[in-house]
Amino acid sequence: MDERETIERVARWLKASRITVVLTGAGISTESGIPDFRGPQGVWTRDPEAEKRATIQHFMASRDARVASWKYRRASTVDAALPNAGHFALAELERKGKLQALITQNIDSLHIKAGNSLARIVEIHGTVRDFVCMGCGERGPIDRVIARVEAGEEDPPCRTCGGILKSATIAFGQNLVAEDLERAQSAASSCEVFLAIGTSLTVTPVALLPRYALQAGAKFVILNAQPTPYDRAAAAVIRGPIGEVLPAIVDLV
Repeated sequence: MDERETIERVARWLKASRITVVLTGAGISTESGIPDFRGPQGVWTRDPEAEKRATIQHFMASRDARVASWKYRRASTVDAALPNAGHFALAELERKGKLQALITQNIDSLHIKAGNSLARIVEIHGTVRDFVCMGCGERGPIDRVIARVEAGEEDPPCRTCGGILKSATIAFGQNLVAEDLERAQSAASSCEVFLAIGTSLTVTPVALLPRYALQAGAKFVILNAQPTPYDRAAAAVIRGPIGEVLPAIVDLV
């Protein structure tokens, strides 16, 4: 079956589905200029030290790691990134009443910028929009901390308790927010169509979500440039560019 036939078949499944759940990973944001992590030109492929800095134990124990992290965050272009056609297609799918839950591993807020409602989004790995204190749990807009970094504070402490601040993202070794994980598992367990878009499906516990969908009898669709461990279990696998394939599917729904 060629790609066009597969696109039409997936669109029919979406049109008939009463509950559709989408899981997105870094691959949907690469067309917005945000590099993925494990691809051939991924952030961690090119800089293994960046992956080390992304572990919570290293971040908490090493002031140098925190200084480097805040320096990287200050220079990051993620805030200026704009949604691409793939993001807008998912917003359109929601407007058509065919997207009940959007679980994203991405921290870039591009789904929100594209028009998906926050109430339907589960930001399973957190967000760069906010900071959080690892001591007292205080949370707020990360711009407040970035301003302090720009003013010369290399590792700004919490102004409430003096604790360590970090972006409100989930680092390696850090537990997911239990409520977010429960929402994601519940959505996957009750859906009729489950789309995994731009994700390697290798990072647990998110990588276990397709199992919940498959156990529920859902049609499982993968849109990803690289092979995943779930390809053989999927009802359809599409390798084409997400920014082209996804709009083509949604246009037919």
